[in-house]
Amino acid sequence: MNAPTSARPGRNEPCPCGSGRKYKQCCLAKDETLAAAARKVAAEVAAATAVPVEGAEGVEAAAPPRAPKHQTAQPWRNATSRGFVPRSTTPRKAGGS
Repeated sequence: MNAPTSARPGRNEPCPCGSGRKYKQCCLAKDETLAAAARKVAAEVAAATAVPVEGAEGVEAAAPPRAPKHQTAQPWRNATSRGFVPRSTTPRKAGGS
């Protein structure tokens, strides 16, 4: 089977412009600049053609609500963070021998 060819060569392949240099050292930056400009124009067109919602001027669409977190029946987790035994507040060693 033939591998699909991409419009842009790999970074380390020879540049298609015929300079004899690697693509990343020759035309990569120029092509990325053109692609970024095309993405910006596409985003502006998509924003301009978006259907406005009545009553929501200047407000972005709200994210859908999240499902509630699953609750388990573990009563010991609510008592203390260390289980059933409360933590002692006295120092471990008293004195300095």
